[in-house]
Amino acid sequence: MAELTVVIVDDHSIFRSGLRHDLDTTITVIGEAADVDGAVSVIAETRPDVVLLDVHLPGGTTGTAGGEDVLRRAAPLAPDTRFLALSVSDAAEDVVRVIRAGARGYMTKGASGSDVSSAVHAVAGGDAVFSPRLAGFVIDAFGAAAGETAQADDELDRLSAREQEVMRFIARGYAYKEVAAELFISVKTVESHVSAVLRKLQLSSRHELTAWASARRLL
Repeated sequence: MAELTVVIVDDHSIFRSGLRHDLDTTITVIGEAADVDGAVSVIAETRPDVVLLDVHLPGGTTGTAGGEDVLRRAAPLAPDTRFLALSVSDAAEDVVRVIRAGARGYMTKGASGSDVSSAVHAVAGGDAVFSPRLAGFVIDAFGAAAGETAQADDELDRLSAREQEVMRFIARGYAYKEVAAELFISVKTVESHVSAVLRKLQLSSRHELTAWASARRLL
């Protein structure tokens, strides 16, 4: 895996310390912050590849949870930086609001260090990543907004039955190893199916696949 830099934004120092320790060796933490103003400052100064961002932070404007303020203020100052929300909250409103503000994914704090590390690499590569139970919130919110109906028969015919199964899991935000466990196949086989799905549907990333499936009410 490529070497990546991250900034951790969370108001609990013990959590920041633990996360720093749990991230894999390909990820270097180059900054930390505990509130909105501190986060904006360190992100603008360091311009990391990825920001691990708590949703609920002190210093937010009235009516926001804080994480949204960081996204709106810091993103223009570090245009190549990606943001991955990492929160104890699994409330639909928190998930949807922070994604609308510009985060590329949302993980709950129950995720393991290896899962967060994988998510950091995926987000840095342009994919969208969600804890499996949270993906449905995003699909419902953005699929409804799109107002599109299912028109996927011809496109689905390009995929084998197994590729359709893999496609649905991946579009819902499952990691490759989680799909492998669900379908009793190897991770390498999952990777091969995902490559085939993206090629046949003429898509370039998991993020595009989620949007494609959502628009067609396939999830």
